[in-house]
Amino acid sequence: MKPRLNLNADLGESFGAWRMGDDSAMLNLVQSANIACGFHAGDPLVMRATVAAAREAGVSLGAHPSYPDLQGFGRRALKCSSEEVEAFILYQLGALDSFARAAGTRLTHVKPHGALSNQACRDPDLAQAIARAARAYDDKLILLAPALSALAAAGARENLVTALEIYADRAYEDDGQLTPRAQPGAVLHEAEQCLAHVEAMLAAGGLRTRSGQTLPTPIHSICVHGDGPQAVATAAVLKSRLAEIASLAPLPSLFA
Repeated sequence: MKPRLNLNADLGESFGAWRMGDDSAMLNLVQSANIACGFHAGDPLVMRATVAAAREAGVSLGAHPSYPDLQGFGRRALKCSSEEVEAFILYQLGALDSFARAAGTRLTHVKPHGALSNQACRDPDLAQAIARAARAYDDKLILLAPALSALAAAGARENLVTALEIYADRAYEDDGQLTPRAQPGAVLHEAEQCLAHVEAMLAAGGLRTRSGQTLPTPIHSICVHGDGPQAVATAAVLKSRLAEIASLAPLPSLFA
């Protein structure tokens, strides 16, 4: 019997007249979508349209909350108290969920974006604040968290179902963290390069770092960032190959 895996992408990141990514094409390739909630990208019209398109495509809906940083696309680290973090996570969950409910569907997962996620992977207190907020909003939400991160550990402590993800298009350091974007080689651009990266991690049963180390971990989901110029090509190559070795399914089906 084939193992189950999930392919996810960060979508709904257009804003006003500014367009980011090809959501329509990505929704034909992934099984789960992490939708921007207005703090780093997305606006009410974009959020509503993305939810409707994901529902039509049979793709499970996730919230992609961020620091309040439209100008920096949520990639600038902010200093916020735990109370602030919990409040703006709840705010963004409620905003996206309103569109999901109006469309006759529901949120199934939450995945923090950008600097918020990167910091939460290292900072247990920040990670706990995010996990607390998710549980307070809906304790049935799946927390989609980077493998071997403080965020994943916080999800487990809050008794949330926690899906562990790897990135197809990002390199890893020996501590399990993503290579900072400012460093050469941090972002993988070519589809075949991303495929080789994912295949190496699946074969090894863990993260493969730039130095060649393997950090063992279960792997439930693979992320392709939807904002890159090669995103659609990368997702297409990954879906084709992964379908040969696994059953691809929305996140809730992995834990049913």
